[in-house]
Amino acid sequence: MPEDRDWEAYKVPPTRTPVSERTTSVPNPVTFFETVFKYVIDAPVTFVREWIERQQAKNKFYYYHQKFRRVPDLSECLEGDYLCFFEAEAQWRRDRMVDQEIVEIVRERLGACKQREGPNQFQNCAKEVELLAQVTKAYQDRYGDLGVHGNARTCLMKQKHRMMEERRKAQANASQ
Repeated sequence: MPEDRDWEAYKVPPTRTPVSERTTSVPNPVTFFETVFKYVIDAPVTFVREWIERQQAKNKFYYYHQKFRRVPDLSECLEGDYLCFFEAEAQWRRDRMVDQEIVEIVRERLGACKQREGPNQFQNCAKEVELLAQVTKAYQDRYGDLGVHGNARTCLMKQKHRMMEERRKAQANASQ
């Protein structure tokens, strides 16, 4: 192999397309607006957002594990204490939603057991059936005939009437 190569005969192709030189002295308006947007709008918004994220990272708040303090029942509120009435109503609504979810979870467990056990569901899912019967009876006793627009006051009245009926039955049985 000869030491002196003819470099002109075997030219290497350029690795990149050459960039054309700017022929005008006027700046490109697109780069100007990009720069203005970056420093006037994007930088302050990014700074504020990062500051908020740092503050939130210090104080983690898990809304799905929020625990409300128990408030007095509607029967414990004083006459004319509307704030207590409101809090008792909100507590009753939360309790009702929790009870609805409990019934739904037990119902889903029973459905999963039936699906899993197949033809042996009557033997192997007896505990789930009994639990569902207990849970739905308790839910029905408490919220049964209230309807969609039920509230804490009507639920309390229903409970009072049920207790009075049970007391009457007990007195009737005791007198016989």
